[in-house]
Amino acid sequence: MLLPVEWIPQNPTLEAYYKLFTIPNFGTSIMNSFYIAIVCTALRLLCAAMAAFALTKIKFHGRGVIFGLYITALMIPAQTTFIPLFIIMNKLNLLNNLNAFLLLQMFNAFAIFMLRQKMLTINDAYIEAATIDGASMWRVFFQIILPLCSGTLAILTILSFMDLWNDYLLPLVLLTDRTKYTLPLILNSMQGQYSNQYNLMMAGSLISIIPILIVYICAQKYFKEGLTVGGVKG
Repeated sequence: MLLPVEWIPQNPTLEAYYKLFTIPNFGTSIMNSFYIAIVCTALRLLCAAMAAFALTKIKFHGRGVIFGLYITALMIPAQTTFIPLFIIMNKLNLLNNLNAFLLLQMFNAFAIFMLRQKMLTINDAYIEAATIDGASMWRVFFQIILPLCSGTLAILTILSFMDLWNDYLLPLVLLTDRTKYTLPLILNSMQGQYSNQYNLMMAGSLISIIPILIVYICAQKYFKEGLTVGGVKG
């Protein structure tokens, strides 16, 4: 590292970006991160929406207790579960398996809480009218409830994608095979014992920001609607 630090480079170049893709498994790590972030976000939103729908619109004994357990789960630091999760995944032979992340991350208490709060504001008359017209519960869920929750779903899409894309600790615990590394793990591996490749690390960090910006730009319309709908209706 050269001192003093030069904030404006004298000879700007894209060489660092070219070098990134010569690093073994760098491109693979990007695909691994996309797979986990996209698939797991979709599964997380679907599972959370179904759970929230059941907790708000389907009457059954114990739903308050179940919701209380979800809220309790929000108070448990994720780091305290890593060792038990490692032992369980090891016994299931799911270490170094990207699908293990789908199993562990598809259920999210915060997403259920957010969607439940939104669904509580939806009038039951919509469901009753659709049921009278012969709509099944699945049709009510997919064609009535989900469209009314589009703003909340957009917010959760951004937050979930960002959370999964930037996740570092859980992949660090479960992945030891370099071909299964995610982008944060590959970027961290550029820190050596005696030297750090700061140019490659900064270039890789910029690349890691781009997908999150794209997701936000695509969903910003619904994101803003979700933030302002309460104030407008009030």
